[in-house]
Amino acid sequence: MTWKTWRTLAALALSVAVLSGRSTGAAEPAKKAGRDVVSLGILQTPTPEAVRDQARAWLKTAQGDKYSDAAFDALWNTDRTVLDRVADVLARGNADAAALLREARDPRSAAPEAVPALLRDAKQSAFFRANLSLAYAKALANRKVYEEALETLRTVKPEQVVDPATYLFTRAIAEYTLMLKKDCDDTINRLRDDVPDAPERYRSLAALMQFDMLAWQDRDLGWVSRKMGVIRDRLELTRGGKKTQQMQREVLVRLDEMIKELENKNKDKDKKDGPPNGGNCPDGSQPGQPGPARGNRPSNPAAESALPTGQQTGEAELKRIREKIERWGDLPEHERVQTQVEINQNLPPRYREVAEAYLDRLRQNRDTTIRPDNR
Repeated sequence: MTWKTWRTLAALALSVAVLSGRSTGAAEPAKKAGRDVVSLGILQTPTPEAVRDQARAWLKTAQGDKYSDAAFDALWNTDRTVLDRVADVLARGNADAAALLREARDPRSAAPEAVPALLRDAKQSAFFRANLSLAYAKALANRKVYEEALETLRTVKPEQVVDPATYLFTRAIAEYTLMLKKDCDDTINRLRDDVPDAPERYRSLAALMQFDMLAWQDRDLGWVSRKMGVIRDRLELTRGGKKTQQMQREVLVRLDEMIKELENKNKDKDKKDGPPNGGNCPDGSQPGQPGPARGNRPSNPAAESALPTGQQTGEAELKRIREKIERWGDLPEHERVQTQVEINQNLPPRYREVAEAYLDRLRQNRDTTIRPDNR
């Protein structure tokens, strides 16, 4: 997909979101904010100079007599984002923070299972805890550790960090991936409405996510595909425990229900249509009339013996997908990818187009998804 096409789709997504009442929940009589992301007015991003002064003051307090203006300037005067520079300063002034960020960024390290105690330590300054939490959550999200990234972000508020746009975008990505539709919609609304200087790329991708969620339906094939994506991410993080197994069982139960629904639908159709050939013999002759000699084959046996198209295709494909999902944890990576492709091929065309456009754009920006232009 070309950049021009993607931009057009993103613009359409934004228009649809505006026309539909800002959000996928516009039909509700009263909009209820998701969790602690509530609209409290404009979130003004502090200037780099103001953040620099805060970071310098914090480092002086943290290092005491060891503090050096030259060392601080060497950290600060780079082309990295303001958030990344703040993270570097926090790591310089606190060895535990440095270890935490190093571990979060290392793809070989085990994914955490809870918010680290350091990020909950009330003895630390608000500047330290809020911005270390954001840097930590961003690093986890870049590794697809979305659950702990989201849990970490929930411990602070966008008003407390030096980059509220990155806070809200990172949170929206986690909520979207974890299928928290209402929460994600609220977060995107706040990003779009309350952060006027948010990078355009954040706005475009957020609008595309919101547009995609308009097509979401509960427990359809799209739901199965999204759920399998969550399971796949967990397996890549070697999280094949009870929670992952429960998710897998939910998918299998839903596929069994869909297969049963198709079977019942086809049985009802067969009853309505009546027996083949109106009750006549297979060759169309009446009972007692001569037909083809015994042993003669009909002219098109495959066509005559085949199941109705809907039954043959729908049930067979769902059963094959179900068998693969049942062995999901043992499948090689390429088979997991192929299974998700098969699921997506059965989605309505409109959903497929939007989902593929979004995923394609994310793949193109895999290393910079949560890295805005330097400010």
